[in-house]
Amino acid sequence: MENIIIDEEFKALLPALDSETFTGLEENIIEYGVRDPIILWGDTLIDGYNRYAICQKHDLPFRTVKMEFSSREEVLIWIIDNQITRRNLTAYQLDYFRGLHYRANKKIKGSNNQFAQKSENGQNDRFQPTTDKSLAEKYNVSAKTIRRNSKMSETIDTIGVVSPKAKRMVLAGEVSIDKNVLERLASAPQEEIARVATQIEEGSYKKQKVDTGAVMSPLEDAITKISGELFSELKKQAKAGDSGELKITLRLYISMLEDLYQEL
Repeated sequence: MENIIIDEEFKALLPALDSETFTGLEENIIEYGVRDPIILWGDTLIDGYNRYAICQKHDLPFRTVKMEFSSREEVLIWIIDNQITRRNLTAYQLDYFRGLHYRANKKIKGSNNQFAQKSENGQNDRFQPTTDKSLAEKYNVSAKTIRRNSKMSETIDTIGVVSPKAKRMVLAGEVSIDKNVLERLASAPQEEIARVATQIEEGSYKKQKVDTGAVMSPLEDAITKISGELFSELKKQAKAGDSGELKITLRLYISMLEDLYQEL
């Protein structure tokens, strides 16, 4: 039997099955065998962790298929693509995968251009470095969202270094932590991230309110002031009783904002 290597970083990308689902898969494999092969990169397992664990436990035979990649980053992107297309992900998992994809592409782009060379079979085409705009189109979000997801994924990975359990809890949505907090923790001291990770694992973490005033950009500050004044005036008009004209005006205002959003 092959000497299969379990890479903890790759394994952590795969959401753990709950006990009921795992038991169902185990019973199915015992009765019918393993239908899908175990996917390897060299001797490293990159897809089929649960199937492999079950086969090891019950000494069952299985097939393997080896895939060729030029780097760990290419493997990460392949795993991410698989997870996004094959599973129902939490909002945190989806944000994390998008951010991780962007970071992996930046590493490929920053290498000595070795990945710009297309292999004989063209396999490396899909792993050409892409920009935030390209990934934004792929995932149907804005480029700004991709960049924010990148910061969030950095924080989650740092949390995982301190506590793999805390990382799993965040990705599974088992802890109430604001995404903005995760994004901003990316530039926080390591001690602060470690403190949050410990609190999450111990169950003592309390959701923090984001201090928008301290980090608000001039544009955000201006919009907040204008919005506050507008809202105050709208409340006055609503009390005046002319709701029909107010609704028409609001709808026009919303349409203008939507048009501006689409142009950004």
